[in-house]
Amino acid sequence: MSSILIIDDEIDILEILKYNLLKEGFEVEVASNGLEGIAIAKSFKPDLIILDVMMPQMDGIEVCEAIRKIPGFESTLICFLTARGEDYSQIAGLDAGADDYISKPVKPRVLISRINAILRRKSAPVQPENEVIEDLVINREKYLVYKNGEPLHLPKKEFELLALLASRPDIVFERDQILEKVWGSDIVVGDRTIDVHVRKLREKIGGNYIKTVKGIGYKFESSSK
Repeated sequence: MSSILIIDDEIDILEILKYNLLKEGFEVEVASNGLEGIAIAKSFKPDLIILDVMMPQMDGIEVCEAIRKIPGFESTLICFLTARGEDYSQIAGLDAGADDYISKPVKPRVLISRINAILRRKSAPVQPENEVIEDLVINREKYLVYKNGEPLHLPKKEFELLALLASRPDIVFERDQILEKVWGSDIVVGDRTIDVHVRKLREKIGGNYIKTVKGIGYKFESSSK
């Protein structure tokens, strides 16, 4: 069964979530602040981290960014669970490397359904071959990307988006196709989610690879074009 780490400064939330997840058979650890959560994550190595945004001393955005920098946590699933439903908070979470975003309050059965949907993404098979395109190497089996021989640490969704676009260079992927293939039909996300991930990818691999096709979607081009 999958392992889950919950980081939240509200003790009652931790107790409720832990109780319901343990009842479903998940292996669960909890932390009441960001620093404790990072320490537990290193030893526990969870499949999924559920992370509150609003916490004292070190907020969830900072915790997410710190976890993404830990070797081996580049593709760990991270989901924000927070009462903040504003667009800027969601975008900040995606910028930090989160895979999903759930707003409080949420019923335990709904949360468990969402968690199962998120975890199904991790178990989806990936193609084992490498994709070599000029100075980029995409290792689909190990979820690694190299640029000029140097490793790039990409969150899982950024990697899957890059791998999808690079799988068919010069072919335009419509937004609906991208949402279906990268995020799946279980989770409802908007166009801004794609835009945030594309922007982050461009910052890391360079702006010449992923081209915007206005009103349609995105395509991958070699830097020589």
